[in-house]
Amino acid sequence: MAGLALDGVNPDVGLLYDINGLARSAPAWFDRVMEFVGEYGIMLALVIVALWCWWSVRRSGTPGDSVAAVAALVWAPLAAGIALLINVPIRGFVERPRPFLDHQGLEVLVAGKTDFSFVSDHSTMAMAIGVGVFVAHRRFGFAAIGLALAEGFCRVYMGVHYPTDVIGGFALGTAVVLLLAPLAQALLTPLVSAVSRSGAAGRLVRSRRAATPEQQHEFLDIPEPGVRPGRNDLAA
Repeated sequence: MAGLALDGVNPDVGLLYDINGLARSAPAWFDRVMEFVGEYGIMLALVIVALWCWWSVRRSGTPGDSVAAVAALVWAPLAAGIALLINVPIRGFVERPRPFLDHQGLEVLVAGKTDFSFVSDHSTMAMAIGVGVFVAHRRFGFAAIGLALAEGFCRVYMGVHYPTDVIGGFALGTAVVLLLAPLAQALLTPLVSAVSRSGAAGRLVRSRRAATPEQQHEFLDIPEPGVRPGRNDLAA
């Protein structure tokens, strides 16, 4: 690997040069696209995925499923905000300069980054939202986590973070979501459940077009709990 030759004792720096080197050989228009995607585009896409997930869970499953999923979706951005707050003292303690300040020859796509590098705020926030969506709905969660991984790649490609800054952000975002999830769900689930029982606001949790449990049983041809199928049903 070319980057490892530049700094053979530090794979982190070597991988930084390898990934950022793609920007040097790419067309200028592609670098501009990556700059927008890495700064704003992927975060916007994560918001869209979360909203799409919310729209889906309102219209499917049982009312209890909808309440739990919406509570998890509410927790996702809250967890991202908490993770960013936790990152403030971490950055101040580690005090790691941006890679372009210590290493020459990097293609820096975003100017004006003067704060510390470890850990990456974008990666932290993206992974927190991704894991939060995964807790709510696995299919949408896989898409959101994929976007978070792409965000981390973009930060290194843009020359503003080391790979370990990104990995640290992924770990911080995931840890906050999962470790505080039991407490968050205990607090948010009753609140979301109360909203679901209110008038117009209840549609934020449960769509009027969603099938009731009785309709789901009828659609799936499943007998209601406590009701045994008759002999004619078995014969059929």
